[in-house]
Amino acid sequence: MWQDDSRTEGGITVYRPNQRHELGWLRTWAVMVRNVVGARELIWQLFKRDFTAAYKKSFIGYAWRFITPILGILSWVFLKKTNLLKPGELDIPYTAYVIVGTTMWALFMSFYGAGRSTLQAGGALLMKVKYPHEAILFKQVAGRIADFTLRLAVVLVVVALCKAPLRWPILLLPLVALPLFFLGSAVGLVLSMVAVVAVDVSQIVNRAMGLLMFATPIIYTDNVKSAFVREIIKYNPLTYLVCSARDIVLYGRLYEPRLYFICAAGSAVLFMISWRLFYVSEDKIIERMI
Repeated sequence: MWQDDSRTEGGITVYRPNQRHELGWLRTWAVMVRNVVGARELIWQLFKRDFTAAYKKSFIGYAWRFITPILGILSWVFLKKTNLLKPGELDIPYTAYVIVGTTMWALFMSFYGAGRSTLQAGGALLMKVKYPHEAILFKQVAGRIADFTLRLAVVLVVVALCKAPLRWPILLLPLVALPLFFLGSAVGLVLSMVAVVAVDVSQIVNRAMGLLMFATPIIYTDNVKSAFVREIIKYNPLTYLVCSARDIVLYGRLYEPRLYFICAAGSAVLFMISWRLFYVSEDKIIERMI
């Protein structure tokens, strides 16, 4: 069973304004974890519904989940062949380098999108049905992970065809990619709340996230001539998170391990803060949505 913010006094359920704010940080996180565990059946049913309905009216159906990454691969290969891209010196085929890197970036953006669309995905249910709304985030994330798993299967085939070695540390990818979930979901959750009262902010952040990919060395190496670009790469936390997920697949190691763990810890803290903020502010936000 999930737990709401009510209190039972003498057999009577009592609701008070701002009850969620009265909970401490640790107790809030404990309540949210119990809510998610208690709503696991709901999460599964919503995930299954969305996953099976995604391509229901498509002629080729689930084949799109494999065609999409293949088209992405071909676009980057074409740009490389035209000499529009000068990624720098690589010790592995560029196709393998760029497709794994952009796949990990897409994973981060999918977590960001899951957090950003949490309130919208709940739709009218948010205002009509009483259930733990944090379950919507995990339903969204489950769908993104399923898509990523299928895309990764295609990517690994391409990497093998490029004769790039696959090493056993690739099995650690779920753990290495976990900070991408923390950071992407944290930013997305905060933005989902801000967008209720300030749509323009949401639009600006969305554009900035698109540009941020080019400040992360995934389509080029980090050995660039521009000192300004090197500084941006250096202070971009996604450099260490996304590139570590890429490198664990291609090289069997982390990208700058010390900085990776620092960014991973910061991402986890940011997620816990944003998750609690979402929980304690949820009622007020839903009121603004009416």
